[in-house]
Formats: sequence, C-alpha cells, structure tokens
Amino acid sequence: MAAKPPAGDPIQDAPEVAPPKHAAAGFPAVGHSLRIAHQQMGIRRTALTLMRVNQKKGFDCPGCAWPEGDKRHAAEFCENGAKAVAEEATLRRVTPDFFAAHPVADLATRSGYWLGQQGRLTQPMYLAEGAEAYEPVSWDRAFDIIADELRALDSPDEAVFYTSGRTSNEAAFLYQLFAREFGTNNLPDCSNMCHESSGSALTETLGVGKGSVLLEDLHKADLIIVAGQNPGTNHPRMLSALEKAKDNGAKIISINPLPEAGLERFKNPQNARGLAGGGTSLTDLFLQIRIGGDQALFRLLNKLILEASDNASDTDEAVVDEDFIREHTHGYEEFAAAARAADWDETLSATGLTRDDIERALRMVLDSKRTIVCWAMGLTQHKHSVPTIREVVNFLLLRGNVGRPGAGVCPVRGHSNVQGDRTMGIFERPAPAFLDALEKEFGFAPPREHGFDVVRAIRAMRDGQAKVFFAMGGNFVAASPDTDVTEAAMRAARLTVHVSTKLNRSHVVTGTRALILPTLGRSDRDIQDGGPQFVTVEDSMGMVHASRGRLEPASSELLSEPAIVARLARRVLGDGSKTPWEEFTKDYATIRDRIAAVIPGFEDFNAKVSNPSGFALPHAPRDSRRFPTATGKANFTAAPVEYPKAPEGRLLLQTLRSHDQYNTTIYGLDDRYRGIKNGRRVVLVHPEDARELGLADGDYADLVGEWTDGTERRAAGFRVVHYPTTRGCAASYYPETNVLVPLDSTADISNTPASKSVVIRLEPTNPV
Repeated sequence: MAAKPPAGDPIQDAPEVAPPKHAAAGFPAVGHSLRIAHQQMGIRRTALTLMRVNQKKGFDCPGCAWPEGDKRHAAEFCENGAKAVAEEATLRRVTPDFFAAHPVADLATRSGYWLGQQGRLTQPMYLAEGAEAYEPVSWDRAFDIIADELRALDSPDEAVFYTSGRTSNEAAFLYQLFAREFGTNNLPDCSNMCHESSGSALTETLGVGKGSVLLEDLHKADLIIVAGQNPGTNHPRMLSALEKAKDNGAKIISINPLPEAGLERFKNPQNARGLAGGGTSLTDLFLQIRIGGDQALFRLLNKLILEASDNASDTDEAVVDEDFIREHTHGYEEFAAAARAADWDETLSATGLTRDDIERALRMVLDSKRTIVCWAMGLTQHKHSVPTIREVVNFLLLRGNVGRPGAGVCPVRGHSNVQGDRTMGIFERPAPAFLDALEKEFGFAPPREHGFDVVRAIRAMRDGQAKVFFAMGGNFVAASPDTDVTEAAMRAARLTVHVSTKLNRSHVVTGTRALILPTLGRSDRDIQDGGPQFVTVEDSMGMVHASRGRLEPASSELLSEPAIVARLARRVLGDGSKTPWEEFTKDYATIRDRIAAVIPGFEDFNAKVSNPSGFALPHAPRDSRRFPTATGKANFTAAPVEYPKAPEGRLLLQTLRSHDQYNTTIYGLDDRYRGIKNGRRVVLVHPEDARELGLADGDYADLVGEWTDGTERRAAGFRVVHYPTTRGCAASYYPETNVLVPLDSTADISNTPASKSVVIRLEPTNPV
C-alpha cells in the first residue's frame, strides 16, 4: 500500500551535513528509486510503470530530455526519472475535499515539497473573486470563464500563454496555433530561463539553435568537455553515455566550480562493474573554475591552439583545420586577432585556475581529433552567456569539430520536450517563414509583432499591461526570478489559469480569479473518440519519437492537453475560426498531418513516427556542413572577454538543484551526493572563505544579494556548510534563492535571468 502524504511540513531548520560523496548511482540509487516509487505507487504499480519508462512502446520519462539509444535496457530510467514517474503515477489524490479543508491562505504557507506530495489533481477547481478556497467547477464553466475574460481584453496582447517543457509536440502546436489565431505572440516558455542563451549563440554562429550531435557521436568522441553541468543529478542517464565513451577510449574534462560525484565516478546499476565493483572513473581532468570564467578559459585555449599551429613544423599534423575554415567559415581574421590578444594573467584571475591546469587541458585538446563540448545552466545563466557559448563554438570551429562524427556542440536540455515545444512554434519571436507557413495552412494572418518572453511577461503583468496568464504546465512562480516581484505581478492579473497534474506554488499565488485545470500525465492512458492516442516528443539531440501512456487516469474528470487547448480554442474563437478543433481532439494523427505541412523536417510525420526508435530531425551543420546563417557560413565571433567580479568580503553565488529535486519539483529534502540531509536552506562556501568571513561550519546567515543599482535582496536563515567549492564562490538551491535574482539582471541578447553569478554578502544570524 502506498504511503499517505505528509500530514505537515517537515521541519527544515537544522539540516544534517556529512562529507560529499565521490561516486554516483550504484546500489544506493537503486534502493532510493524503489523506495520512493513504492511510497507513491505501491509494489505492483511500481513494477508495471517503471518497466515502461523510455521503452519503444512505452511512455517518455517526464523528467529530463536525454535521448535513448536504439538498444535499450529493461530498466531504461535513472533515479531521478523514477522519482518523476512515481510522483506522476502516484496513488495519492487531491480532491475537492482537500481544497475545502485547505483555504488558499493556508496553502500559501506550505512548502513546495508538501504541496507536491499531496498527489494528483482530480477535477477542475475555481477560485472566485474574493473567495477563500478553490471550489470544483465543470469543464464547460471553466472554459466559459476563460473565454469571457479573454474576449473582454482590450487587446490580445494583454494575454500571456506560458508553456512548460513537459507539453507534447501535439499540444504545443495546438497551443501556439490558438494563441496566434487569438492574435498574440506572447508565448514565453521555460527555455527563456534556461537554454535561451544557447539558442541565441548557436543560431547566430551555426544557423541552428540546437545541438549538432547525436547520442552515438558521444560514443565516438576522443575528447568530451562537460562545462557548467552536473549530469549525475540533472541528466543521470548521460553518465552511461560517458561511461561508454570512456570504454571506447575517450578522455573527459569537467569544468565546474563544484566537484560533482557523478563526474568523478559512475557506478552503473546496469552492470556488475557498477553494482559490485568500483564503477568507472569518468573525469580525466577537473578544472575547478571560478563562476563565470568559462569565456576567458575558452578564449585562452583558442589563443594557445593558434600558437601551437604557428609553431608546428611542415611535417606535423595540422593543428588548425585550415581547409574547413576557408571553405565553411566567416570572420576568422577578426576572431584570431582577438584570441591572440588573450592575456594569461587576466585568464588566471577570471578562472581561478593555474597555468598547469590550462596547459594540461590544451594537451588533451591537441591530442583529440574529435571533440564534443557539452554544457548546461552553468554557461547559460550569466550576463555574458551568449558570448561565452559563441567562444565555445569558436573553439570547435578552429579544429573543424562541427559536422563530422564524434564532434560538435551539445547543449544538454533540462526538461523532456522543452526542445520540441520550441520546434512546434512556442516562441515569442517566431521566424517569418514559420508564420508564412502557418498562414498558408490555416488561412488566417498570424500576428507579426514579437511577444513577451518570461521576463517581459512578468514586467507586463506587474505594470498592468497583461491581465490574463495561462500556463500549460510548469510552476511559473517558483521557476521565475525575483520572487517578490513575480508574485506581485501574478496577483495583479485578472485571471490566472494553470493546466497541471499536481499542486505547486503557482496555484496559491493567484490573480483576482484563478483556475486549476487537471490534465493527463505522460504515464496516463489517453482515449479519445478516435480511439487510443499517443503523443510525440523531441529529445535533447533532435530525435522525435512516440510516447504512449498505459495507466488508468487519476480521475475520469481529466482531459488531455490537446483536448484542453482544442476545446478552449473553439469556445474563445467561435465560428469565426476555420481551424477544425473538434477533429484535432478526436485523433491526434490529424494534428501531426498539419505539423507536417507547416514545420520542415516533419514531412510524412505519421509515417516516420511509426518507427519504434523515432526519427532524427534534419540539422544542416551536422548533416552536410551547411550553415543557414546570415553569411551562409559558420561564423567566428570576437566579443570582449567578460567575467563576474565580487568586491572584497563578498562571494559569487550560483543557484542549483539538489539531488532530490527536478526543476522546481522537490522530491525530498536530501542532497545525497553533497552530503546534505533533511533540509534545503544551506549555502555551500569554501572553508577558507568562510573563516575569513568569520563563519564556522554550522553557523547561520542571511544571503544578501547586492546589485549595481544599489538595491539589495535577502534570503534569510541559511546554514553555512564548509564545502570544497572554488574560492570566492558559493552555491545554494533554487527556488529558495530566486528572491536574490533581480528581474532586470539578465543575459545580454537572450534575456535569460542571470542566476549563476549573484554577488552576495553573508550576514550572520541565529537559526530560524
């Protein structure tokens, strides 16, 4: 029998701390996965459900976007994937009786962990103006409330349509179609807060805002550089790919301010070496970089590559791929001049590395014929993130490491189908060609003016320029920066609507009126008038495949996301819409036919996705070394080197996830690999920095964010943990530290919140 949800919030005031681990997975990961699954699902449901995760005839994990190979294990999931599935397939239920017993004011005092542990939502709920608690409402009434509010707007641009990465391709395509037929491009999504910097940099330099490698390329690489990423917690199945690469002879460089257990040693629970032996040592060189110093590091490596080429003899193997540069690139001379000007002393200051560290990395780079660079939020959430990723591209172009097997760019997307949502048109700045295709296929004129991204949407709601907020999944309030400003903005809206599977913080920070619309999850069976349905997703490497839920839905009141969008669209747009919304609801194959007519690469979509392994979307740089940029070639760039600085007595803070967390979903209160137990309000500080600040391990302090405009933001009551992070740097979990990130502190060009380089001071205080 599955355990009941916690009756009250666990006390988190005194986290227990032990030394960090130096290996990931193994028996502890298996045991923890099964324990959590049993608590949520019971024994029988656990066995039936986990064996279907990421299988060819099963459902796609609602967690990360890491791809599956053609040959799959019977247990094709990781620890955090098992947690994600367990929370979705839980036997716990949130009924109208729950809401009657818990007014919104009460729910607002609860932690995100407690809210998520209550279970699956079972029917639509409505919070009327002035009401204290949500009450059940029919679907027809819910759609009427939304339609009335949308029609009452002075302009379609007063509505915001947010999307989480969990949304399927079919639902995302209908969602953007509805928003644009309604008349707005206000389609912010979670990409705005994570990999928008990657898309901005890659579109400019390579012409495609996605990674250029497939899973098998990692297996063929000579050198894999993992920068600003912790796969052991955030993409655990990536460790298997790195292990296979190591078995094939690859070297791995890890670049990160924190040592991470998963990149030190991987105990693969799928083989005897991982379960009974010592596992696989993954990292050959750990570059413990100062926060935000990555651009400076890659710039100096580029300088050193050029100098090695200068010094090579005629008989040496070429260091720089001159043929590739001449035939396929633009801007080399300007780039080379900037790279040659890189300064050793400035780089050592920016990175915190030693000269020996960098020279060892250079030797590994020069020994590699096929190099891949992987990265995640550690590179994308700084003011200078876009120039940093451009410099990574420079580094790869210099030796021809784009468009050949075993080499390329690998931005590792965080959430299942976040990349597919963007492919389907969830973007506030759509390409004219996409809008042209949409107009041709559906016979209406889509709006051409750019809409709001996440940061601009929050500003618009704060300033009264946006009055209706509709979220297709996600936890917008907890995911967004500047918590106080974000919550005030949401409360200023006339109506907030959330399509969700479970409770989260966003349901209790409401507009004047609010709706919760419960939906099917990935693991749920989806039966429509046309029979059983499946949806599709795109993984982090551009592979598209089917996902088929098999479980009985949590309630007969649940609607699928495509059905919710289609029914709402019909209610809002009325007879003026020529789009066959009812047809889409009956059979999702009809949606895929229209996707095939609009989006390149999806021709014969229904036929392609019948392949159990799915299909790869075209990628011109990878497939044929064609670069659809403004110049028609891959673009070298030459931006000035930037890196964050902290005044004396201050630290640079990065926000991050615990191991018991996926995005804003908190599965538990431990971070096993970092040695943290029973609490989340901790700040990891180097022992020498802590001593200089007069803080012993176990002391408590407020984190006070300091900004160039003179404003300060405070996160109170954090336990100080002496931890082997880079000197001058600190780390703490989000969403607790989102309050420290101002709304206007964003990356240049991409407008992504700069959550990885927050200047803080620590003010000692008593335990909360």
